[in-house]
Amino acid sequence: MSTVRALVLNCTLKPSPAESSADLLGRELLAALADHDVDGEVVRVVDHHVKFGVSLDEGGGDEWPAIREKLIAAQILVIATPIWLGQPSSVCKMVLERLDAELAETDAQGRLLTFGKVAAVAVVGNEDGAHHVSAEVLQALNDVGFSAAATASTYWVGEAMGSVDYRDAGPKPDTTGSTTKTVAANAAHLAHLLADSPYPPS
Repeated sequence: MSTVRALVLNCTLKPSPAESSADLLGRELLAALADHDVDGEVVRVVDHHVKFGVSLDEGGGDEWPAIREKLIAAQILVIATPIWLGQPSSVCKMVLERLDAELAETDAQGRLLTFGKVAAVAVVGNEDGAHHVSAEVLQALNDVGFSAAATASTYWVGEAMGSVDYRDAGPKPDTTGSTTKTVAANAAHLAHLLADSPYPPS
């Protein structure tokens, strides 16, 4: 069985060391992936000087290239994002815009470098919108070459207009926990399959 690595991009708006519910759910998903022979790390994007743009390197101290190196080395990409005004965070949208550059990067057989990589999404928020956010992010990742396994997103949303965050919610709901485990199992399974049997060139 091939070695599989995961990268979790935490797209919270809060720089470290502030607590982040997106970070918590992303780390829970990473821990669940470890049960399926997947190792990895979490990168809090806002802690890095990532510039707006759609190229591989926007220059001027842009730190996206270093994050991209981790992404290219990984077989699973998890986007962990909060919901703001019913939308993925602005940091999440910036990451998706930077991934647009992957459409011009191919291997010797003409395949995108993201082919064979599996995408998953972890969403937290205090209002409805988790399905919408998951749909937006997964579609964008698929557009740039990532594959989504069955049950590719896990989420937690609190009471509408509420003020409780996932990290402060007390005992975590079984539904979120069981879904997180399913996302991990299926993402790892698909990543192992694609590592051993890549997509054919078109």
